[in-house]
Amino acid sequence: MKMHTNMLQDLMKKEHECHGGEGFIHVFRAFSRQGSPVQVDFIDFVIIPTGATIGRHRHGDNREWYVIINGHCEMLFGNQRVPVKPWDVLVNPPSGEHALYNNSGQDVTLVVFQVSKDGDSEH
Repeated sequence: MKMHTNMLQDLMKKEHECHGGEGFIHVFRAFSRQGSPVQVDFIDFVIIPTGATIGRHRHGDNREWYVIINGHCEMLFGNQRVPVKPWDVLVNPPSGEHALYNNSGQDVTLVVFQVSKDGDSEH
């Protein structure tokens, strides 16, 4: 299990005049294909309504990342349930069992993406 609380805020860097823009932005590149033997299998934007869940499951030899954008919920890693909140980044390891439970009173919004070694994109 790997959970990074507010990881993005801690890792963001200032980029001045991004693509000819004005001022600066804060940016963290979570993944770069350059020099990597992995591929991005998918990127999903997800809304989980109150009371809904992503069921307990596991993947093959890949990593699935959950980035919580809005709302509070619980994430299951193996047999451990942990509370998660906006800007938490959760990394589901290869063959790691996981689930997500929205037991709050509001929708949970997140981005889910999966990376695999070339040729292994089990979903």
